[in-house]
Amino acid sequence: MQVLNKRYPKNCLLNVMDRYSAVVQNMEQVVMFPSLLKDVQLSAQAGAPSLYNYFTMLKAIRTDVDHGLLPREELQVKATGGKTDVTENEAAETEEGEEGEEEVLGQLDLEAQFHLHYTSLHHILTHLTLKAEEVTRIYQEITGQAV
Repeated sequence: MQVLNKRYPKNCLLNVMDRYSAVVQNMEQVVMFPSLLKDVQLSAQAGAPSLYNYFTMLKAIRTDVDHGLLPREELQVKATGGKTDVTENEAAETEEGEEGEEEVLGQLDLEAQFHLHYTSLHHILTHLTLKAEEVTRIYQEITGQAV
């Protein structure tokens, strides 16, 4: 497992992000054959995503955590597979008008919004870190590498 080089306070978002990145990198190094995870469910619930789906999602999120988000235009092109049309552009213009109203309202309590999003991001990254550790552990059990 990758060792964290930097020291941050325990609840610092940077610490949580570094830990997530390290755990997912470790998962990628351990899981040599991701296809073994395709038929394995994380929970016994019907319709629960397979470990393979978690594996690919965790890797994709790690890319965003490590390299930042794509600019909005590139993200839209990636999401639509390179296709854009007039209706999407009109929808974007409508959203921009609504965003102006939300911006005025949002500026009234930026500190509260910041704390809400910060806490949510911290919680989500901690939860995803635990999922990455669980995917790694289950893969090791499947392949007989359990420690």
